[in-house]
Amino acid sequence: MDLSLSTRNVSGPGGDRTVVEVGGEIDVYTAPKLREQLVELVNDGSYHLVVDMEGVDFLDSTGLGVLVGGLKRVRAHEGSLRLVCNQERILKIFRITGLTKVFPIHTSVDEAVAATD
Repeated sequence: MDLSLSTRNVSGPGGDRTVVEVGGEIDVYTAPKLREQLVELVNDGSYHLVVDMEGVDFLDSTGLGVLVGGLKRVRAHEGSLRLVCNQERILKIFRITGLTKVFPIHTSVDEAVAATD
């Protein structure tokens, strides 16, 4: 399966956010496409990202590495990277790896955009 990516800008109480909507599988084959998108956004000055993973069917360790790398990039600019996910099979991966302590995970894009912490 392929990876689909789209971005849009949204304003909320916490300021402007760039939402990256991801669909399909984030694995060793498709993760570089997501990495390129995150690097490009940060290079263009988007430091507050919301990664909407509602359409993600599969996530492997390579995909997790890309998300952690994205988080490091935005934090270097005092930014943030929030995840949107309420699929139990994907959330379980974040819990098992301890990344629920690293990433703010929200149940909707609206909730992630509204978050000010």
